[in-house]
Amino acid sequence: MMNTNSTMQFSRQGALKIASAESFGAQAGIITNSPAMHAIFQYIESIAPTSQPVLITGETGVGKELIARSIHRISQVKGPLVTVNAAGLDDTVFSDTLFGHSKGAFTGADRIRSGLIEKANWGTLVLDEIGDLSHASQVKLLRLIQEGEYLPLGQDDPKYSNARILAATNMDLWTLQRSGRFREDLNFRLRTHHIHIPPLRDRIQDLPLLLNHFFKKAAETLNKKIPTPPKELVTLLSTYSFPGNIRELQSLVFDAVSRHTSRILSLDSFKAHIETERRIKKETAGNGLDETELVSFPDELPTIKEAITLLVDEALKRADGNQTIAAKMLGISRQALGKRLKTR
Repeated sequence: MMNTNSTMQFSRQGALKIASAESFGAQAGIITNSPAMHAIFQYIESIAPTSQPVLITGETGVGKELIARSIHRISQVKGPLVTVNAAGLDDTVFSDTLFGHSKGAFTGADRIRSGLIEKANWGTLVLDEIGDLSHASQVKLLRLIQEGEYLPLGQDDPKYSNARILAATNMDLWTLQRSGRFREDLNFRLRTHHIHIPPLRDRIQDLPLLLNHFFKKAAETLNKKIPTPPKELVTLLSTYSFPGNIRELQSLVFDAVSRHTSRILSLDSFKAHIETERRIKKETAGNGLDETELVSFPDELPTIKEAITLLVDEALKRADGNQTIAAKMLGISRQALGKRLKTR
């Protein structure tokens, strides 16, 4: 749990930390002080000069596209960065988008079309949502990676590309491979170099930096003064799992700043969002919790009183001593929590 007193110095200390973090070569605008992220930047600098494929994995909203841009920038290739989103594309559309077509390849093909792989020549091709590729498209991609060649639709003679391939996905390719939905050989070829970006909940120490950055960005975009965040904000957000990661945090900040009318920013929109997400998660899980994941009982069960004490103590620990936030986590009022603490 982070120390609120040491992390709430948004205005000056946060800005200094951001300046220091952004001086790191590979970050390309990524705001972080996380050792895990710094290790990734060092890895990027070591693999950037190579031409081998890179697989970038991580949950939705963690910044996979920023990592791809970092690799492209550090590699200093001559060509452009070109991105293809493979989600929902059947093989024909994928092939036409990526490889292009010759005149007369199909009805309506009245002229030659260059695919995005040709536009990415001497540069970097990013294939986003790679886990959604059909088997036929996977075969063609494997050929492109292994041989550097591809066939535009309606053409018999192969063309060649020297674009570097970066693939990104929020899916587990090992799981897809075991279920027969992803080719084993393509999986291994794509992960010649592999970067896994940790979720925001595993780099909570970045919250003050990210909040500082997004407050400034939101204020500039919305033409407002930068609001003063309440001291409880980082503690509140530290108790949340952020399924949408950094993208979700940015949306939360922009929404809060857009509603902002006084000097101190209100916590109401943050609290409402967190409560809604937790309620939806419970309802999706069948209005129940998976006790095997949440609780591990010793051989000798605690009494109800002991269990309540342990639960209250854990909530206070996660809330960094803030009773209002701890009460929200426990699903009781601030007054009810206060009474329980007095009677212990």
